Amino acid sequence: MAIELPPLPWAEDALAPIVSAETLQYHYGKHHAAYVTKLNDAIAGTDMAGKSLEDIVKSSSGGVFNNAAQVWNHTFYWNSMKPGGGGQPSGAVGDAIQESFGGYDKFRTEFANAAATQFGSGWAWLVLDGGKLAITKTPNAETPLTGSAKPILTIDVWEHAYYIDFRNARPKYIDAYLDNLVNWDFANKNL
Repeated sequence: MAIELPPLPWAEDALAPIVSAETLQYHYGKHHAAYVTKLNDAIAGTDMAGKSLEDIVKSSSGGVFNNAAQVWNHTFYWNSMKPGGGGQPSGAVGDAIQESFGGYDKFRTEFANAAATQFGSGWAWLVLDGGKLAITKTPNAETPLTGSAKPILTIDVWEHAYYIDFRNARPKYIDAYLDNLVNWDFANKNL
């Protein structure tokens, strides 16, 4: 079974002006699509060709892992955002943030710091680990999916995620993501 490029959960211009249609044309239409193509090429004719994407991520290494994890991470990232999102969460994730971090402001500071200080390319994650929420960051294609923590939400801090719209101002992109794009409904479902 071939791995497919999933459709975006919203229109290509729905996140503008924070994430422009031009950024998505490159980020989703070129980068994400290329990971899918490279993964399918790498697993063609192997025992991995019949596995789910999550199983491939959890059982592979090298180039297969890098492409599979990037397909998974990007799909998770698209769903971590929505038009008109951001701000303080409600529901179970809001309660868990209060319990785990002592409030939204502390969570926001820690999450933004993790995203801003991820050296080079990578991701910042809100995860459920040992019954509590935690913030972690991963380089390159690494993902919490391979460990014991459950991913709840992510932000992509590879330069192609923000460079067209924010140039080298990663902290401004992070602030805009937190204030305007976070899909707390998705986080609640993952929790």
